[in-house]
Parts: sequence; structure tokens; C-alpha cells
Amino acid sequence: MKEPTPHLPHAPLPDYYRDEADHTRYVRRIFDETAVDYDRIERTMAFGSGSWYRREALVRAGLAAGDKVVDVGIGTGLLARQACAVIGEQGRLIGVDPSPGMLAQVDLPGIELREGVAEALPCADGEADFLSFGYAFRHVSDVEAALREFHRVVRPGGRVLILEISQPSSGFSRAMLKFYMRRIVPTLARVVARARGSAELWRFYWDTIESCIPPEQILQAMERAGFVQVQRHTELGIFSEYTASRP
Repeated sequence: MKEPTPHLPHAPLPDYYRDEADHTRYVRRIFDETAVDYDRIERTMAFGSGSWYRREALVRAGLAAGDKVVDVGIGTGLLARQACAVIGEQGRLIGVDPSPGMLAQVDLPGIELREGVAEALPCADGEADFLSFGYAFRHVSDVEAALREFHRVVRPGGRVLILEISQPSSGFSRAMLKFYMRRIVPTLARVVARARGSAELWRFYWDTIESCIPPEQILQAMERAGFVQVQRHTELGIFSEYTASRP
């Protein structure tokens, strides 16, 4: 039987990889190689505001003390650190990421780390009260498969938060953001980074933002996956918070 066609979050980017199999290898490699620099560059490009914003987004999405969280694409733990502060000692957090290099940089006592991808989460059905996915939606290989997995892993009544960077509606704002992300951030990365590929990672970061499917299609895909109360909230016109519940 013919395999279903994957629903990609963006068109292939030949400057970085040839096909979807190569895409998966590329994403793992570039994040493995640059994990040691990721937090430092993120703090520089966000001017120190990233931690505050992440916590506010989690609270807006309904994260509460004592919740059991699955943080998909945990990376170095930037979003997970804020989630742990909200859920407290009575909560529990499981971090999932395909990059061993990123997982090795996570320094959060008491959490559980599992290597895996969004399209096939190493989690039981209904294991989470709350599932978060921070700034990694653009890197999945199949949007529909990932969202179905999110629906499976969240318990009935549980909540989902997907954080992403979206292009501004204004042409001028898009041009300014592109200049900042495509030129300024890679330059900063070359200055503060230890890993050779860090500047490339942040160019790739923008190119995936520019090519990503529009917010309306993301909302529709979440509804097709079975979620309800699907909404999008934006901050500063570029920070998108997609939230939903499992009925």
C-alpha cells in the first residue's frame, strides 16, 4: 500500500538539504553541532526577554501548578525551565528531542529526557496534562502526523501550546525582521559562538520562518487532528501562540 504523502511545514530548502530524508539528517546534525551555543545566541538575539515571554505564554495557555508536561522539542530546555517554575515540585516534566546534542545541554534536575521526534512521540496515550512545542514546528517532517501525536499524548481536557515565529503582516516589518534574522543574528552568532555551524543555523532559522505555511493552515491542521478551542494569539505581531484542548 502506498505511504501517505507527508504534510510538510514548508517547501524543501535546497540550500541546506536535498530531500525529506536529507532534511531529517540535516536538522539533527545542525542542532547537535550548535547545541553548546544555542542558549548564548538566543539570549543575545532576544535581548534577555525570552525567559519572561515564555513563562507568560505558558500561563496564558493554561499551564498550572502540579501539571504533568510533555515538552516536545525541548532543545536546551529554555521553555521547559519556565514550565518547571510554573508547575512546581508537585508537577512533572518530560522533555523529548531528536538531538542528543541538545539533550546533553539540558540542566534541569528532576525532569525526564527522552530521545524522539514529534511524529512518533515516546509517550503513552494521555500521558500529559499539558503539551508544549516551542519554536520547532517548522522542523517537523509531517505536520498532520505530529499534531495527531500531540492529540494522542494529551489527556482528554488537556491543553496544547505551540510557539512559533510568524512573518509580520506589514511588508516593511517583514523586511526589517528578515534583515535582523538573516543578517544581524548570524553575524552575532559568529562573534559569540564556539561551534562553526551556529551562523548557518540562524540563517536556516529565518529561511524556515519565511517558507512556513501560514497561521491559518496551522489552525486548520490542529482542528483536523481533533483539537477544539483552537486559537492563535500574537505578541508584537511575530510571536504566535497556538493553543487548543483535547475534548
